[in-house]
Amino acid sequence: MRLAWPPILTVAILAMSGAAAGPLEDAMAAFQRGDYATAYALTRPLADQGNAAAQFGLGDMFERGRGVAQNYAEAARWFRLAADQGNILAQSNLGLLYAAGRGVPQDYAEAVEWFRLAANQGNVAAQSNLGIMYHDGKGVAQDYAEAVKWFRLAADQGNILAQSNLGIMYDRGQGVTQNYAEAARWYRLAGGQGIAVAQSSLGILYANGQGVPQNYILAHMWFDLAAAQGDAAALTNREYAAGMMTHDQIAEAQRLAQEWKPMR
Repeated sequence: MRLAWPPILTVAILAMSGAAAGPLEDAMAAFQRGDYATAYALTRPLADQGNAAAQFGLGDMFERGRGVAQNYAEAARWFRLAADQGNILAQSNLGLLYAAGRGVPQDYAEAVEWFRLAANQGNVAAQSNLGIMYHDGKGVAQDYAEAVKWFRLAADQGNILAQSNLGIMYDRGQGVTQNYAEAARWYRLAGGQGIAVAQSSLGILYANGQGVPQNYILAHMWFDLAAAQGDAAALTNREYAAGMMTHDQIAEAQRLAQEWKPMR
């Protein structure tokens, strides 16, 4: 099982939400209705004047290619300008660019520093990403206990990738005492919101009766949901589970998968 890495999840609208009324508010409205050219035209002068929220918003547009041609180097430049002024979302996103080597040379230690700045101020995405860096030993010495600490902080605030990764830590017994029931609890939270690796992992626990009563119907259902998202291991495991089931049980599992809806 691989830990789940996110895309850059934050959007310009979130960073601008606390801004004063005026051009930036108009830029927000334009962004929300999909008029990215207008959003850019309104945001750029403010960013040039040093407005940190506008600088973050501009970085977001360059990162996504909305209203401008996609340009990771420009995204990194504007994120840095905002991050240097203390914009937490910019700090978190700049960390992701350094981790991925997009627009800047890949530098895990630099990524860790930006993640830590944002994470210490409560940014959930940065907390989750810092946990991954500690798990993988990238930019810091590998430390599973420290990874669990950051995953838990983010997971307790509802970050679904951190919930999935915390489930993996309990499943493997990394940084915590191995506890399949806790693994199942976190997998269920993340899998219930559509994270494929959590769905697949929960299916394995049901198939093996680890932390949950053995139940091939539920195992098949979770494998089915993960396989529908392209999880190759889930596809293989679904076939294994099917070999242990009757035709009626397989039909029931398929019905449950078809009727399943993500938690909100």
